[in-house]
Amino acid sequence: MTPSQHTPEERRPIGALLAPDILALLEESPSQIAAETEEMHPADLADVAEAMPFERVPVFLAALPKDRAADVLEYLDEELRAEVLEAMTAEQAAALVTEMKPDERADVLEELDEERAEEIVEEMPAAARKETEQLRRFDPDSAGGLMTTEFVSVEATTSVEEALRRVRVIARSEKREAMYAVYTTDETGKLAGVLSLRELLAAPEGATLADVAWTEPITISPNADREEVARVISNYDLVVVPVVSESGHVMGVITVDDVIDAIQEEQTEDVQKFGGLQALDEPYMQIGIVTMMKKRAGWLSILLVSEMLTTQVMQHFDKELKAVAALTLFVPLVVSSGGNSGSQATSLITRAMALREVTLADWWRVALRELPSGAVLGVILGVIGIMRIALWQRMGWYDYGSADHTWGQVALTVGCSLIGIVTFGSLAGSMLPFLLRRVGFDPASASAPLVATLVDVTGLSIYFGVAWMLLLR
Repeated sequence: MTPSQHTPEERRPIGALLAPDILALLEESPSQIAAETEEMHPADLADVAEAMPFERVPVFLAALPKDRAADVLEYLDEELRAEVLEAMTAEQAAALVTEMKPDERADVLEELDEERAEEIVEEMPAAARKETEQLRRFDPDSAGGLMTTEFVSVEATTSVEEALRRVRVIARSEKREAMYAVYTTDETGKLAGVLSLRELLAAPEGATLADVAWTEPITISPNADREEVARVISNYDLVVVPVVSESGHVMGVITVDDVIDAIQEEQTEDVQKFGGLQALDEPYMQIGIVTMMKKRAGWLSILLVSEMLTTQVMQHFDKELKAVAALTLFVPLVVSSGGNSGSQATSLITRAMALREVTLADWWRVALRELPSGAVLGVILGVIGIMRIALWQRMGWYDYGSADHTWGQVALTVGCSLIGIVTFGSLAGSMLPFLLRRVGFDPASASAPLVATLVDVTGLSIYFGVAWMLLLR
């Protein structure tokens, strides 16, 4: 695989700049790689690796200390990382993966074929294998899948001085990702309290952790989804949140950096669904063309079939269109206005649901808000439509009148139609997320194209119905 297949050079300036020198050093004196790159951040070294020919990446990682290579592996592009681990022997891959943080380790193995992942796990030391298998039991998008098992816990009866000594020992001798807080436990090992490292350092001498720790820590269940995790961390301004089992024991912790990654993935999926396609499982530039077509063709086909209903509506009102030709001019205007209002309402309610600002039980409150809001918005757009018709008539750019009707009647038809269509669009767009959530679908699936299609069909019916009452009856 060439470097361009991983990441374009223009997007990886550090990697493109340093890769030739690192490659030359690999050829001449690979033993100096560790010393020469000691001050570089692992993310920059990952950039360098991604700019190399694929066959040189395993050699580059082998030239680094294992813990350093593991850090670089965490920052590598997911596709490249999987290929590198596939190219290694199970023993070599296990040696690297074992050095990774537990949560990252589980995520990396999730990217591999199940058989290959099992081979690597079998080669791990017993403690790391047990830890990894525990994390892999959870859904990757759940709290259990996001957590790391590296955290600091001390008995609540421990003195402050002894706790500080233990924390120093742990920090010096073991890899601990979540050194943000110290969790206290009771005599049975259950979570009793929490205090930050700052609070531990500021604690009075002679006190025990039970004297200074918060006794009602915020916790989360291992089965909670990532949206719930993000909500808890955001609401309580936490840097880390403990994942606690039903028995009250701390299973692991989730740090805010992992939540940020999860939020980004969640928002990416929602944005893609709003665009009328299935969520992509890979970055845009890496997903195959065939897979991309499958993700996009389904929704487009459904929307096309749905839009065919607009043809049926127009055929039904064919006599009205022939009788008042001016009506045809405003079909795009009235239909798009309804679709736009519906898309606005859908976006607002779907986001409010994601933030837990509204629940299923609030559907009637939302309806009571959107009904008058839609009507007012319809009046505003209706007035603009009437003014547009009046201006064109006055300037002589188009004569909307005929022997059977006046331009004023056409303007009134358009104005009244806009009120009805925008009101319906706002109401339908706000209720669709509730309906989808009720039947078990993701509200984000109430994408703008779906709402627009629904309102297109109903909007035409409203438009021609108003025209029939005001112009042709």
